[in-house]
Amino acid sequence: MSNLKDIKSEIEKYTTDSNLTELQIIEKLEKHYFDKKVNQDLKLYKKGEKKVSEITKDLKISPRKFYAILKKKKIEHKKYKKE
Repeated sequence: MSNLKDIKSEIEKYTTDSNLTELQIIEKLEKHYFDKKVNQDLKLYKKGEKKVSEITKDLKISPRKFYAILKKKKIEHKKYKKE
């Protein structure tokens, strides 16, 4: 529990130093760690070691959102035609 108190105190210090609220800081941290995890998974995807279904399950996002990330980062992927 002391680690949680340490984290809380660090966040409170940061809020006093910056003009951000605690929730804004937590949102930024969440975005940072999500992007970090996405980048790790993209490296594995490029190598062919991890499939889209595994990545979306790990990140808890939809395949459409993952393909949007691929398009945004200009990474080639197979496009399937529905007929």
